[in-house]
Amino acid sequence: MNRREFLVAAGSASLSSSFPLRSWAQGDEPLIEHRLPTTDADYQRSKSYIEEVPIHQYHWASDRAVEAFKDMKFGLRIHWGLYSIYGRPGESWPFLSLPLEERQRYNLAYRLWNPHEFDADAWMNLCEESGLKMFAFTSKHHEGFSMFDTKTRVRNRANWTAPGGPRIEDCDLAYSIMETRFRRDVVRELTDAAHKRSIKIDLYFSHSDWYDADFRPYGWHPLQAPSSPKLWGWQPSNGTTQEFWDSMKKRMAGNLVTVPDPTPQEVQRMVERHRTQLTELLTRYGAIDMLCLDIFWGPAVWPQMRETILKLRELQPDVMLRARGIGNYGDYYTPEGFVPASRESTKMPWFVIYPLGRSFSYDNDASKYKGAQWIIHNLIDITAKGGNFMVGVGPSGLGSFHPTAVSQLEEAGQWLRVNGEGIYGTRPRPGTEWAEGDNVRFTCSKDNRVLYCFVTEWPGKTLQIASLDSRPIQSVEMLGYSGKLQFRVDATHNFVISIPDELQDPSNRPGQLAWAFKLGYAT
Repeated sequence: MNRREFLVAAGSASLSSSFPLRSWAQGDEPLIEHRLPTTDADYQRSKSYIEEVPIHQYHWASDRAVEAFKDMKFGLRIHWGLYSIYGRPGESWPFLSLPLEERQRYNLAYRLWNPHEFDADAWMNLCEESGLKMFAFTSKHHEGFSMFDTKTRVRNRANWTAPGGPRIEDCDLAYSIMETRFRRDVVRELTDAAHKRSIKIDLYFSHSDWYDADFRPYGWHPLQAPSSPKLWGWQPSNGTTQEFWDSMKKRMAGNLVTVPDPTPQEVQRMVERHRTQLTELLTRYGAIDMLCLDIFWGPAVWPQMRETILKLRELQPDVMLRARGIGNYGDYYTPEGFVPASRESTKMPWFVIYPLGRSFSYDNDASKYKGAQWIIHNLIDITAKGGNFMVGVGPSGLGSFHPTAVSQLEEAGQWLRVNGEGIYGTRPRPGTEWAEGDNVRFTCSKDNRVLYCFVTEWPGKTLQIASLDSRPIQSVEMLGYSGKLQFRVDATHNFVISIPDELQDPSNRPGQLAWAFKLGYAT
């Protein structure tokens, strides 16, 4: 039994929220903490039914896996599925508000899908050129279409245009990319290309499946049931379940379809298919570094979900699990579409996920991509706060990324080739010392012998730093500039770096978007 397993076993007799979900390094500081911030949306959604302290049979990924996760810093989130055919933002989500006839056409669109421009090696080459250390790929989004060669079968689905109204009908198909004209296992090609380049792999998988009627009504399924509020674990704010149904009607633009509750046989079939697909992902594609789980099932089937998570741990003990839908069983969590304003109150690893365009799926409007400066400034800020940054870019239905997105990622890669040593493998300064003002951010080497100071606006002829500790500085350099830099401590104890005159000309600077100063402490 390792240290983490021992600590979990010791606390499993009590579900008190005061139990410190931690493993400890030598000394008094916690190395890793397995507790979602109480402000996290997933924690708020699931805290009523997912135990605060995991059961004693469970263990998280190892400290080594967590350290590797923290070293990555920069990744690419690739959303690709049937929704990409339509070229509209929002991934699968617009499906819920489609008229019933369009839902039926959507579910049949896979028969014609042939993304002949897809090239896994080109995608992974883009990751290398852009300084991306990992990628996340949607093996299956909420729509239920599998982007890999699953051997599971869908037995129930909705017929949205059946005479007399939508109804559930029998079927027998994988509903996967292997049933399209394309007939290529995209996950296989991507993971093979990534392994050749030592790019870390994160396979996204939605707990929801809107095509498979056995998965109703969990996670915004378009088929709801009379017992939906109870199955979801929904807690009304006004004391009535009508609030739930009003919310569902709004989400589905009035196209709410209610069918009978799932039978015990259907629930078991859902659990088995969900578990089998995740097993396929962890047994057919080599080492998988992360599983990006999404959506939630609710309290009625939480025991079955928990058993699935235990199974995944047996298959690949060091896979890092996103906390979405599994609470404190997760290894990391994901602020989505925003950057935390300060360092988080937990030591649990985190990964900001943020689309480069209007959403995570393909965006055909070049003007909506946020730019290389947005990427770099957010990467600096998030790294200084102790997190990782995953930029979301979706390819078109044909399998190619928008040229503007490619250009912006490659520009970020050019910047990282100069300044990456202050990003990759670094750690944040303690407490509130990760920043000075709006335009100065700091990172540290793991051995704490080097301090990197990033400025996102040109400082002029001098850069003043007020928050250095008492250790003497031995050397200062600007990454990408070969000349020497003079430095001193002024009368107010600020550390002052003099910027050479030649660098006041922007054309002489190592880049135009942000600059890094490397301060070496005397040993």
